Amino acid sequence: MCGRFALTSTPEEAAEFAGVASLEAFPPRYNIAPTQPILTIVAADPPGPGSNLPTRRALLTRWGLIPGWVKDPRDFPLLINARSETVIDKASFRAAMRHRRVLIPASGFYEWHRPGKDSGRKSQAYWIRPKHGGLVAFAGLMETWSAAEGSEMDTAAIVTCGANDSIGRIHDRMPVVIQPEDFARWLDCKTQEPRQVTDLMRPTDEDFFEAVPVSNLVNKVANMGPELQTAVAEDKASTPPAAKPDAGGGQMSLF
Repeated sequence: MCGRFALTSTPEEAAEFAGVASLEAFPPRYNIAPTQPILTIVAADPPGPGSNLPTRRALLTRWGLIPGWVKDPRDFPLLINARSETVIDKASFRAAMRHRRVLIPASGFYEWHRPGKDSGRKSQAYWIRPKHGGLVAFAGLMETWSAAEGSEMDTAAIVTCGANDSIGRIHDRMPVVIQPEDFARWLDCKTQEPRQVTDLMRPTDEDFFEAVPVSNLVNKVANMGPELQTAVAEDKASTPPAAKPDAGGGQMSLF
C-alpha cells in the first residue's frame, strides 16, 4: 500500500513537471498522511482553437476517497489506496476510474518492512525515491462528495499495483507511477476507456526507485521536517532479503 508520501519540490518545479500554468506557494511537505490535503492534477476543459490555456489544472483534494453515493463518511472506511487489479469493477472506484482519473505529484513515498510479530524483529521504515531525483506522478482517482446540507469535498485515492522485485523485498504493493509521456492518456477520460489504460497500471522498472532506510520518526504524523529522510544504519536483524536476480529475461508480470 501507500500510506505516507512526500512532496518537497518548489511550486515552480511541480508546475513544470505536471504541465500546469502555475501553482500557489506551498512549503515542502515531508510526511503527507491520510485525510490531509494533497496536490492533485486533473484534465481541464479543452481550450478553444488557438487558445494558450493549459490543458491541466491543479487543485487540493482530501487524501481518502469518498464515493458520491456515501451518505455519512463516518460510517465508511478510509479509502487511501485503490488496487489496480479490481479498480475497474469495484463499486467504490468504478465511476472515478471511468470519469475522474488524476495525477498526484510526489517526491517519493515511505514504506515499512514488517518482519512479523513472531519474528521478534522491529519494523524498518524506508524512504523510497526516484534514483535519479526529481518528481513522480502517482496514478490517482478523484470523487467529489456532497453533504446533505450542500457542502462539497474533493477526495482522492492513490492507485497501487503489485510491487516489482526491488520494492517487493520491503512490501508487496507499490504506487502506480504514470510516466510523463503517458500523462495525457491517463487523464483523458473522454476518449480513453478504463480498459484502454490498464497497461499503465504496472510496476516501475527495477532500477527506477531507491530505498533509503530511515528512522521511525516518520511513524508520527506530527513529525514533518527534512530529518525524516535522513538515512540511518539498517537494523541487520530487520533488513529484508536482497532482491533475487531476474530469471525471466527482463520480463515481468503486470501485477
